[in-house]
Amino acid sequence: MADTYAHPESLVDTQWVADHLNDPQVRIVEADEDPLLYEVGHIAGAVKLDWHVDVQDPLRRDFVDKAGFEALCSRYAITPATTVVFYGDRNNWYAAYSFWLFKMYGHGSLKLMNGGRTKWELDGRPYTQTVPAYAPTDYTAKAPDLTIRAFRRQVEDGLGSAGRGLVDVRSPDEYSGKLLHMVNYPQEGATRGGHIPGARSIPWAKAAREDGTFKSAEELTQLYASEGITPEKEIVTYCRIGERSAHSWFVLTQLLGYPQVRNYDGSWTEWGNLVGAPIEK
Repeated sequence: MADTYAHPESLVDTQWVADHLNDPQVRIVEADEDPLLYEVGHIAGAVKLDWHVDVQDPLRRDFVDKAGFEALCSRYAITPATTVVFYGDRNNWYAAYSFWLFKMYGHGSLKLMNGGRTKWELDGRPYTQTVPAYAPTDYTAKAPDLTIRAFRRQVEDGLGSAGRGLVDVRSPDEYSGKLLHMVNYPQEGATRGGHIPGARSIPWAKAAREDGTFKSAEELTQLYASEGITPEKEIVTYCRIGERSAHSWFVLTQLLGYPQVRNYDGSWTEWGNLVGAPIEK
């Protein structure tokens, strides 16, 4: 682990997780792109967070409200004093999305297992198919901290501002408009391809090594600074629905310590379908 990260306490390695499997003050949460992976095998004691179901409002495109978040945490036997550790597939993109949501609702001790499932497996650590049973708690959340979430109007109002940095974390083909629809993601479709005007292309996966762990602080600083994304600016990250951009949000805030970073979870699924919204190709 790199001591040069701004908030090294937000990241733990697989050994730390293995050492805390039976710690009653720790709750391990698996959040995957592929929701079936948990049933195939998961870290002992881990609970499953299905992003398609558990944190989505059933009637509108939004997250669960404060009461819904409290019910989720209560079901997972989480208290405000619990250390919650997230991990998942695909370099932790949905795990980082979960970290961001829990951060927005003010949970105190949050960590990401560096490398996610890939690193756990490379380290030869075991999975189980046993689903844990925990006694529910009565969790009370804080009001959502919207300083880390960007909405469409805020993005529009910041277009052309020299003090604003937009980061498009999608693939180069999505950024250019060549790729309009991602295969197997019909719910993330948009009528137009391209990117938000002024956005810099910094694909989210560039922040990770082949084993899924994060690159060094020096490498990450260079990655963003080379595109003009520097700490004094107000930064907004986006992708298609906000999960990949939450990974970049984690890098910028937790690893590099950028003080003003918002994740635009409406992202291209919203922007690419807006009537009258400007785009670039």
